[in-house]
Amino acid sequence: MLIDKHRNILKSVGLVEQNRRYTAAEIESLYTKYIKPLWIDADGRLINESQRGEGDFPLYIYLKEENIEAYIVPINSRGLWGRIQGYLAIDNDGSTVAGFTVYKHSETPGLGGEIEKAWFQKNWVGKKIVDRGGGFVSVSIAKGAVEDLIPSEKQPNYVDGISGATLTGKYLTTGLKEALEAYEPVSIRFRKNQITEPPG
Repeated sequence: MLIDKHRNILKSVGLVEQNRRYTAAEIESLYTKYIKPLWIDADGRLINESQRGEGDFPLYIYLKEENIEAYIVPINSRGLWGRIQGYLAIDNDGSTVAGFTVYKHSETPGLGGEIEKAWFQKNWVGKKIVDRGGGFVSVSIAKGAVEDLIPSEKQPNYVDGISGATLTGKYLTTGLKEALEAYEPVSIRFRKNQITEPPG
């Protein structure tokens, strides 16, 4: 299970390929090299495990040559038939989605279960969690094709929905917004360039 989580954290930032098989050792090697698990406090400050207190949230940092490329937020959302668990990666600009993955769900195969498929997850890359004015809005799942249903100024904040899976999209939209609202203090710090390197 831990390997699955690590694989999906890596996948959220494009460090593993969707259809390629990796050994547990390969996953752990990549995870150790590129991912730094941290916590954030209520003010959005990055802290180490030893400093964490009650009410702090886990966060994963994608490091490349000691530079923060992205940060990864755990998602634990209600679904139609059970919890949907995964990760949303956000670029170091604090606004742009870098990737989205799901590692556990109970949605119906061929319908809501499409959330685990590559076509759906690729939709998220480049989407914005803020509106044109820089205010937080999250990313929502449309009830069909974004370009057919959503006004152009709001399209950066939507991904294409899954046909026949309106409720899965609705629940996941709500769960994502709740998660990202909780992590908004750290996102604001990234947007203001107040975070450039992880704590020592």
